[in-house]
Amino acid sequence: MQRIQLADGLSFSQFIQGYWRLLDWDLTPVQMVNFAKQHIELGITTVDHADIYGDYECEVAFGQALKLAPDLRSQIELVTKCDIKLVSQKHPSRQIGHYDTSAAHILASVDASLQNLQTDYIDVLLLHRPDPLMSADEVADTFAELKQAGKVRHFGVSNFTPMQFDLLQSRLTDKLVTNQVEFNPMNMQCSADGTFEHLQMHKVAPMIWSCLAGGRIFGEDSPQANRVRAVLTEIGEEVGATMDQVIYAWVLKMPCNPLPIIGSGNIKRIKMAVDASSIQLTNEQWFRVWVASNGHNVP
Repeated sequence: MQRIQLADGLSFSQFIQGYWRLLDWDLTPVQMVNFAKQHIELGITTVDHADIYGDYECEVAFGQALKLAPDLRSQIELVTKCDIKLVSQKHPSRQIGHYDTSAAHILASVDASLQNLQTDYIDVLLLHRPDPLMSADEVADTFAELKQAGKVRHFGVSNFTPMQFDLLQSRLTDKLVTNQVEFNPMNMQCSADGTFEHLQMHKVAPMIWSCLAGGRIFGEDSPQANRVRAVLTEIGEEVGATMDQVIYAWVLKMPCNPLPIIGSGNIKRIKMAVDASSIQLTNEQWFRVWVASNGHNVP
C-alpha cells in the first residue's frame, strides 16, 4: 500500500482503519487482535480513534487488544481526538454537549486516552471540532507541553476551516500534520469552500471521514441519493468495480493526497476498499458524480 509522508518521522497508510463503530462489531479482545493483524497485513497501519467514540468506550476496547498483544503497538500509527464533551451517563453533570480546548481539558483527555489505549504515547492528537472559545496560544502551549512530556508526537485538527487551521498553525512551531474532514458524493463542501486547495497549498494530506456518507448513498430515497446511486452504478459497470470501490476511487482522485478512513469491521469489505486504489477514474467520470450530486451541470 502507498504511504503518505505527513511530517519528518511520520507517514500514514493511504487507507486508515476507523474504529468509531468498534463496539458494534461485538469482538472479543482476541478477535480484536486478529482483526487488527488482518488489516495491518493489508497495509493499513494507521488507526483512527476519538475519546468520545462508543460513549467513551471504544478506546478502552482497543486498549484491551493492545494489552493482549503489545507487539501491535509498534506496527501502527495511533490517532485519537479530544475537545468534544458529550452528555452521557459517564458525565451526568453536563447539561449540553459542548467543546473545550482549555489546557486542563486537553491534558486530562490525553492522560485518559493513554490509559484507555494501554500505551505511553499517541502518534497524532487531533482537536475534534473547532471551538469558538479556543485560545490558540493556550492550545499551542499545551501541545508543546504534551510533546515535551513524550505523550504526543504530532498534532492536527479535524473539521477545521482554512482560517481556523491557519490561526492555530500561526502559534505552533511544528506543522499541523492533517485536517480530518468529511468528503463524499453527498457532501462535497470541502472541494468548494477552499479547504482542499488550502491543504494542497500547505502540502497537508487530509484524513477523510464518512467516505460512504454513512450509508446514505446506498439506501436513502432522496433525489440526490437516487441520482448519485445511478451514476455510481453506471461507472462501476464501466470500470468493473463495486459502488463502494467507485466512491473510494472518486475520493482518491483529489490531488491533495486524501487518506480515506474505512469504518467497516468486515475484513472482506476492507480488502475491497483497498483494491479501489488501483481504479483510475477519468476526469469525466469524476465530474459525472459531481453533476449527479449537485443536480446540475458545471457552470
